[in-house]
Amino acid sequence: MLIAGFPAGAWGTNCYLVAPAAGEECVIIDPGHQAAQGVEEALKKHRLKPVAVVLTHGHIDHVASVVPVCGAHDVPAWIHPDDRFMMSDPEKALGRSIGMPLMGELTIGEPDDVKELADGARLELAGLEFGVAHAPGHTKGSVTFRMPEAADVPQVLFSGDLLFAGSVGRTDLPGGDHAELLESLARVCLPLDDSTVVLSGHGPQTTIGRERASNPYLNGPAAPRRGM
Repeated sequence: MLIAGFPAGAWGTNCYLVAPAAGEECVIIDPGHQAAQGVEEALKKHRLKPVAVVLTHGHIDHVASVVPVCGAHDVPAWIHPDDRFMMSDPEKALGRSIGMPLMGELTIGEPDDVKELADGARLELAGLEFGVAHAPGHTKGSVTFRMPEAADVPQVLFSGDLLFAGSVGRTDLPGGDHAELLESLARVCLPLDDSTVVLSGHGPQTTIGRERASNPYLNGPAAPRRGM
């Protein structure tokens, strides 16, 4: 399996391209602020053909490049229905007044084809399987995508802004709820094998075992927040 990731834009949001191998179809996860050029470079480098964009949640730092990326490749975007409004109204999601400047170069709106995610869904895209888990707390429509262990590749969790290396997502923006986030961590993350690789929305990769042992949100007092 091939996973190509890079941090993009003002918030350093991790965008991932996932494919069975170089030269095949791929899925793009969270093309955020200023991610379109990086996506095109990765597609060219690995000779990939995108078939879908999937989104862990609707904050602008994760969806800002959805319209140009989906439009350039005529592919759908998948998002949980509770966060869908954020693509067209990002200011509401951030608790800002309509009309306040918001990174003026952004293309705000929905792509032509939007599909909605559901808890427990199994997406079969680009010859890969993604298990969807609704994980509210950071936003009402936050989800994670889990790829099962295969051959010599460990299980992978794309955690969005639910879980980071050493911390978790903030809950002080509209739709955030600290108690919900803790419940999502317990339900979605803690049952996973220690070997599960966690690829989050911000920062370096980690494993469930490492976070279970050292992350204060999973084992101890609260830590500083990360992400937008």
